[in-house]
Amino acid sequence: MFERVPKSLFATLLLILSPAVKAQNTNANASPQNPITTDKSVDLMRQMSASFESLVKRVSPAIVEVQVTGFGSTDEDDDDKDNDSKSSSIGRQRSLGSGVVVDPDGYIITNYHVVKGAERVRVVLTPQISGPQPTFSLKSRGKVLPARIVGFSKLIDLAVLKVEATGLPTLQIGRYEKIQKGQLVLAFGSPEGLENSVSMGLVSSVLRQTDPDDSMVYIQTDAAINPGNSGGPLVDADGNVVGIDTFIYTKSGGNEGIGFAIPSGIVRYAYEQIRKYGRVRRRSIGADVQSLTLDLAQALGLSTDIGVIVSDVFPDGPAAQAGLKPEDVIVALDGFPVDNVPLFTLGLYLMNQGDSAKVTVARAGKKFDLVLPIYEPRNDAARLSELGDPTKDVIPRLGIVGATVSPEVVSIIGDLRIPSGVLVTSIVADRLAVDSGLSAGDIIHSLNRKQVKSVDELRNAFTALKPGEPAAMQVERNGKLTYVTFEME
Repeated sequence: MFERVPKSLFATLLLILSPAVKAQNTNANASPQNPITTDKSVDLMRQMSASFESLVKRVSPAIVEVQVTGFGSTDEDDDDKDNDSKSSSIGRQRSLGSGVVVDPDGYIITNYHVVKGAERVRVVLTPQISGPQPTFSLKSRGKVLPARIVGFSKLIDLAVLKVEATGLPTLQIGRYEKIQKGQLVLAFGSPEGLENSVSMGLVSSVLRQTDPDDSMVYIQTDAAINPGNSGGPLVDADGNVVGIDTFIYTKSGGNEGIGFAIPSGIVRYAYEQIRKYGRVRRRSIGADVQSLTLDLAQALGLSTDIGVIVSDVFPDGPAAQAGLKPEDVIVALDGFPVDNVPLFTLGLYLMNQGDSAKVTVARAGKKFDLVLPIYEPRNDAARLSELGDPTKDVIPRLGIVGATVSPEVVSIIGDLRIPSGVLVTSIVADRLAVDSGLSAGDIIHSLNRKQVKSVDELRNAFTALKPGEPAAMQVERNGKLTYVTFEME
């Protein structure tokens, strides 16, 4: 076991520093024979240092470095618009990120953006050193293992990796509701490729929405987070994962004390969903909501300005059938108060795991409850994009990521006119891609009259085309069959 870091760092520091301050005030000319620091304060400093050391030794073995190789534009993150030499080139890219082992059988959590577009993913384990560790030593790198992507969520920016290993050291995912503002946290990862580094800071906010149009929320921290930390854990004094380091606000490109981590509650939900389904299943009540502002409440003549306002109710959907109407204000979800979209989203995903939700609605000065079914919406763009695996289902020259039509795909997009083909899950921005005219959600049934039933068949048929050869694809789009054409370049 390891010692827990003292609950109140400030209280401890106060105990340490107060004798020194007192001594300075009473004896400004203290000599070596009358030290200004007492034995008690030195002992407290040593205890606090030992607590941190013990915590780091316990956490470090579960931290991994994620090495990614793939193809992409060489100026993807380049803001120099005048550099024509870069704007037309693509090439192999290598990037580094971090991750944390959460299952001894080799399951690892990291960020989706760390492995986005990956062709190969490898994980560097932290070397295990038994016995006393020397004060000064250069540790050898740990074992390097190939990893496969189990699944991911673009919306949450989370991915789960799997390596073939057993008995790996792990960390537990903490309980989000226990996180407090001002709480001491440590950030682990490989900033700038410096594997298994650690920094310390405080929780600046437990619920931060960085984009008013995005329902995602984050933990804000001032712990040093830099490029390469992405996917690494933010841990509490007990060594539990309270967040996954994801991005920073910076003007310099490095840490400026404003970092953001995906909260542990969302991490746990996404991890369990990906382990079970290979993706995070979307949840909807059949209506769109937005945060209610004072101006909006006054303009619409509403009796309250606290809650989320229903901006749209899907026609003939479950919410409409249950009696929900536009301009209704939802003030609670299953008894959990909600006054903004992030809280509503948290309640929908984290507080409710069932097939229905009880919402408390304010309408015309009255409050009442409605029970709304929760379902997974079809043909959702974010949902479609998660059906394709960008590591193996991408056809760069065609400019798509596809998914072979299967019973699972049909259950999501609905019945098809032709029960086979390749679903276009997303469009790839590749400068060498042909102008195919395809859109996300299209189902490709044939290429030049040759039926395609899988991504591999489509890839082979496309590769067989000769430069200058015209091509026609039969596509099912919005329930109708049509043709799209292009010329092989």
